[in-house]
Amino acid sequence: MLISKNSNHMRKMPDYAPATQEGVPSMSHFQDSFETNATGVRVRFERGVRHEIASEIARLGCSRALVLATPQQADTAMELTSFVNGHAAGVFTKAAMHTPIEVTQEAVEHTRHVEADCLVAIGGGSTTGLGKAIALQTDLPQIVIPTTYAGSEATAILGQTENGVKTTVTNAKVLPEVILYDVDLIAGLPVDMTVTSGLNAMAHAAEALYAKNRNPVSSALAVEGIRAFINALPRVREKPEDLQARGETLYGAWLCGTVLGQVGMALHHKLCHTLGGSFDMPHAQTHAVVLPHAIAFNAKAASDALSPMASILGDVKNPGTALYDFAKKLDAPMTLAELGMKEGDLHRAAELAVKNPYWNPQPFQKSDIHALLENAFAGERPAG
Repeated sequence: MLISKNSNHMRKMPDYAPATQEGVPSMSHFQDSFETNATGVRVRFERGVRHEIASEIARLGCSRALVLATPQQADTAMELTSFVNGHAAGVFTKAAMHTPIEVTQEAVEHTRHVEADCLVAIGGGSTTGLGKAIALQTDLPQIVIPTTYAGSEATAILGQTENGVKTTVTNAKVLPEVILYDVDLIAGLPVDMTVTSGLNAMAHAAEALYAKNRNPVSSALAVEGIRAFINALPRVREKPEDLQARGETLYGAWLCGTVLGQVGMALHHKLCHTLGGSFDMPHAQTHAVVLPHAIAFNAKAASDALSPMASILGDVKNPGTALYDFAKKLDAPMTLAELGMKEGDLHRAAELAVKNPYWNPQPFQKSDIHALLENAFAGERPAG
């Protein structure tokens, strides 16, 4: 699938069949008032497309690409330099989870030292975040080659951590110019990581369904993204070498990431940013654990908005419990305790999560958040 820059035309888009009940099609996502903005991001979705990185660098009018990666993916970054036809200015492989400011500063200095004129980030959310952070300071164009389902490659949002506090910035400078989705790069992604990264991506779409500034396009993309993951993740769990299933998860990640870039998030993402930035919790795994509890809490006020997801999951009454059961069948982590969270830190986490007011469909107090985190810590099934 190829989506050209400044074009809304999409080819090879799978058919979308709305959920039905007793043979009657569900309502569309129509709203009588909404706003939406299309992004000019070039997206290529094709097996082996990473081999064409040189042509994408040239298309941007660039010739000195700095390749970014985490230490764990240094070999992948070095392999990628062999495809750029001499257009590599260097490699920086210190990308870290939650995009620490100190790593960004070192990377910016290195970028200027090697006189890079574009950035190529290959990896998950940590590498993509570093590329965005560099671009914020240098305004260099970015090419992102995802190896997980983080979705941040499709957004103009940057999350970064300083002094143990994670904050977000929305700026057009951090939106990548090109995204290359290559299923070969996720074919060997461990199943456990596939599951948690997929649930992390689903969280973007789940919160998009009740976002304050949702629109018909964002809702349709969210439902399709959720459907893709619910269809494909069990197949990947059963048969990890199934490239068609792997491809569908990558497709779902693009949809969910695109949604993340269009509308605001709420309680779930605030909690996960707090746990990640202030308690150094693993990003995708934390999203996987918290998601059912946050959705169950917000379903009290947003059951209609969440009904498409509940219907896809097969539980029209409680999308939170349905997500919990789906995650459990996939052998996802179910407790914050197993991720290293300390019970004694729950009180402080709740305090931090309510420190700065933000919109959420269901009003809450610190006691509500503390109770939610206690359930997530213990892995209790959300109440119906």
